[in-house]
Amino acid sequence: MILKHRFDGPEDAPVLVLGPSLGTTSALWNPQLPALARWRTLRYELPGHGGAPPPAGPFTVEDLAAGVAGLLDRYGIGRAACAGVSLGGAVGQALALAAPGRVGSLVLCCTSSHFGPPEPWLERAALVRREGLGPIAGTAAGRWFTPGFTGAGPYVAMLRAVDPEGYAGCCEALARFDVTARLGEITAPALVVAGAEDVATPRGAHADVLAAGIPGARLVVIGAAGHLASAERPGPVTDAITGHLDLTWKGLHR
Repeated sequence: MILKHRFDGPEDAPVLVLGPSLGTTSALWNPQLPALARWRTLRYELPGHGGAPPPAGPFTVEDLAAGVAGLLDRYGIGRAACAGVSLGGAVGQALALAAPGRVGSLVLCCTSSHFGPPEPWLERAALVRREGLGPIAGTAAGRWFTPGFTGAGPYVAMLRAVDPEGYAGCCEALARFDVTARLGEITAPALVVAGAEDVATPRGAHADVLAAGIPGARLVVIGAAGHLASAERPGPVTDAITGHLDLTWKGLHR
């Protein structure tokens, strides 16, 4: 799988892969980019998202991780740090399990090792194929943010622009994803970031499981934040990420 992507930052800096969530684009990371300028960031788009072509057929989270590994191979990058939000965090876990020597540091934002029973995801995929993104976009702000957040508009607009088949394919990939029993195999130093008011991946069933299952993982809970905590509370999320990278990935070479 070839992923649409872009680089930012110094060409000789340590590489940091940034993965977006279902329904958003690489622009989800825009609030963090100024503080991440010390790294060579590699942002990718999910199939059918951000102008990327829709998928040619079914795919898995592991296929997306293989696509990231392919980008590293293409540019001669031996090791990278990997940060991801929601589905992007699942891709990071899959890459860390499939190729532990390639992931030097891991940041998992508002994500999970298992996103619940497959049926709701398959039903959502069928809805989007039948009716488009309108019904999903109409309720996205409530899934992604706390009720008082007033900046949801640009993120909902990202969702409305997604190709329905790309979105549906990602839902089906999430339906099949479950690496809970393998979390103990992840060797990269890991930071788990949770939104205290995340209704899509509530902390207790998701972030706490990641933090307990990954050896040595550290958990940071962001107050007054929903599922897209990096957009709703960019300051504390950015501080948590850069603090982790400064300890685990600063000054390392590719």
